[in-house]
Amino acid sequence: MRYTVDGPLLVPGPVTVELPDGRVATSDRVVVALCLCKRSRIFPFCDTSHRRKGRSQGAKGIQPGT
Repeated sequence: MRYTVDGPLLVPGPVTVELPDGRVATSDRVVVALCLCKRSRIFPFCDTSHRRKGRSQGAKGIQPGT
């Protein structure tokens, strides 16, 4: 995995993500960008919405390697 400052979490794919409401999202891409700012219209995947403004408060405190 690769944590990017002010960007998504890049993980090797394919991935399956279980969301808090029980839904499952999958991606077959070689590298998957997971949204950390929660602004994405295709959450949990990144759509580059983080580029429009600064990161949300919810994304603070995430540290590389955790």
